[in-house]
Amino acid sequence: MTSELAGKVAIVTGAGRNIGRAIALALADAGASILVNARSNRAEAEAVARDIESLGGRALFHIGNVADANAVQAMAEAALAGFGRIDILVNNAALRRERPFAEMDFAEWRAILDVTLDGAYHCTKACLPALRQSGAGTIVNIGGLSAHTGTKNRAHVVTAKAGIVGLTRALACDLATHGITVNCVVPGLIGTERPAGQAEPALHLTHATITGERGRPEDIAAAVRFLCGPGARYVTGQAIHANGGAYFGG
Repeated sequence: MTSELAGKVAIVTGAGRNIGRAIALALADAGASILVNARSNRAEAEAVARDIESLGGRALFHIGNVADANAVQAMAEAALAGFGRIDILVNNAALRRERPFAEMDFAEWRAILDVTLDGAYHCTKACLPALRQSGAGTIVNIGGLSAHTGTKNRAHVVTAKAGIVGLTRALACDLATHGITVNCVVPGLIGTERPAGQAEPALHLTHATITGERGRPEDIAAAVRFLCGPGARYVTGQAIHANGGAYFGG
């Protein structure tokens, strides 16, 4: 384990699998203590915490839906009770469902925004007092390529992820005087485990990388790790794309 984040404490939401799990492990490898959040799968969250501890790190797991402000407050309090501080917040929890807009009802629309966008709001609000006290607080939001390219059957997801970019820029302005950096990492065409029967997203069928390979969750985790480290304190308000050249926009 290396030590650029030694003494730091990070909360990673949606950390039971895939990108969230990779981020939690990467930050732990950098020396941070980790609160592993999952919405409902205790076994997955506990397994990630055990993996971190097996590598010599410190970890807690906490089950709670980020769409629930009370659950989020309890999560922040658990991190403070267990580790005494919060220096890093990674807003990774999200839902990525598909439905043609004409068939989408308002409940389906709200379900995505509640977790992806409102969840980031709740987590930031709950962690903000501790992040202010950090002296070098960091928020990293996880975006999505489709928010920049558009895609069919995901109006709710595209809207939520586009909102995450806007939230990133707004928070960077609001929180700079508190020594808090806020950035967004935008994954694209990442090979992740999907629930049984879930089809490949339409975006993956209409876009291709220039490297010829799909990304790995660890590729996204590496970008997050950099943004949380001391070498990125001059980087804030940015949407950093990690997609193998599948998208060249700003």
